Amino acid sequence: MNRTTLSLIAVATALVAVTGFAALTAPDTGGTATAQAPARLPVERTSQLCPAPSVSDVAETTYTSITPAGTADAGTAGSAELTESVVTLVDPADTDASGDKAKDEGDTAGAKKNPAKDKPFVSLKEPGKPVSVEASGAEAPALVGTATGRLAPGWTTQQTTTVGVGDARGVLGLSCTAPDTDFWFPGASTERSRQDYVHLTNPDDTAAVADIELYGADGAVKSEVGEGIPVPARSSVPVLLSTLTTEAAADVTVHVTTRSGRVGAAVRVADSAGGSDWLAAAADPASRLVLPGIPADATDVRLVAFATGTDDADLKVQLAGADGTITPAGKESLHIKSQMTATLELADITKGQAGSLILTPDEGGSAAPVVAALRVVRGKGDKREIAFIPATAPIASRATVADNRAKGSTLSLTAPGATAKVKVTASAGTGGGEPAEKTYTVKGGTTLAVTPPVPGGLKGSYALTVVPEPGGGPVHAARTLELPEDGIPMFTVQTLPDDRGTVSVPKAKEDLSILDDGS
Repeated sequence: MNRTTLSLIAVATALVAVTGFAALTAPDTGGTATAQAPARLPVERTSQLCPAPSVSDVAETTYTSITPAGTADAGTAGSAELTESVVTLVDPADTDASGDKAKDEGDTAGAKKNPAKDKPFVSLKEPGKPVSVEASGAEAPALVGTATGRLAPGWTTQQTTTVGVGDARGVLGLSCTAPDTDFWFPGASTERSRQDYVHLTNPDDTAAVADIELYGADGAVKSEVGEGIPVPARSSVPVLLSTLTTEAAADVTVHVTTRSGRVGAAVRVADSAGGSDWLAAAADPASRLVLPGIPADATDVRLVAFATGTDDADLKVQLAGADGTITPAGKESLHIKSQMTATLELADITKGQAGSLILTPDEGGSAAPVVAALRVVRGKGDKREIAFIPATAPIASRATVADNRAKGSTLSLTAPGATAKVKVTASAGTGGGEPAEKTYTVKGGTTLAVTPPVPGGLKGSYALTVVPEPGGGPVHAARTLELPEDGIPMFTVQTLPDDRGTVSVPKAKEDLSILDDGS
């Protein structure tokens, strides 16, 4: 009797993450099928989308891109490029909800105007060395791009715009986003003093169709034109929120979803009385949230939260400062009705000490999922400037923020639970300089606001990478960039979510023996 053994190797397992892909082939070492702990492997492909930065002719925009150094086993080959995207003006009122018209128009626009094969606008050559490109005026482009190979893990691009005059004056900062199908933006507005545009950017070669829902203090805001919005192939579509409804609401929560395709989404806010900035998407709905990085000199802070589920939410509100966690007097809790937006005025809650807001289920209340963001004001009167801080998840392994300057950057690190240690690395500069690093200890229940390390001999701007050390509690982080002008404390705040530079890949091993009896 002959016995033939066929060995079945675990063939390439393709995993999709929000920011990339990884593949693994497990070796054949013989034996029977066994379960093994998953491996952490670098992602192999990452996408980024940067919306059109401004409509002002006096705007100055800097795009800064980096892949942090030090990702093990990331390979040697790869590229990271951002190319210009078509900005398409679409009237939601002309869109049919089926999406058929959107698809036809999108494919046509993509074929006629797609500049994706042109020379890249931003091109990164190697990990650890950031590059920057500047653009002026309202013609600064929206960008779409992809990184592969060793440049994919942790690839980050920061878009920083300064506008010195007009209703849109201010510093507008945004970490360019990964494509997805679901986004929450608490803190937007449809009132007359605000011009809030949600920018939808499609990275793919086929059209996407998106829906925009608005929720105010009384629930869903009536709108008949927020459904089936076409986003043509490799294009960016700005939609003015006030055109989606006749209701003027000071605070609304925006929910962006796609019925086909995927998009990147962000809200550009212009306040006639308080400057402008980007409102980035909030962390996924949860019953516990951290909003890090409220500046020490904030003159007004407003919490905007939305209960996404079918149950009301009751939140306990706490401020984690340098010395511990406190409950602000008279602002101890917030009740949020299901599918409604609620606000809490916190005034100058930090009182000269940088801090972070921690939201947890109130004792005896409902632990329902919520999304939340802060509108933060610095300065007073006509010298005011606004920024937004969405809730952000803890850094699981690593996070990076680009475009830090020699002066004006503040890094806020919050440990809502146990004490944590983090290593902060400053990259080389875009024009030269030697990397630097420093380790910080963040006591449990506190926020540590520091001036981060600066590269030696810095030329240009640089990136900061934050890596929590094993064994400590969770860490949430945010970076504030201050670029004051003419007595106005212009600033922007970017949270640092985990860069998802690695993915968990199951190890599989199986031998299949077949008995051949000669028949």
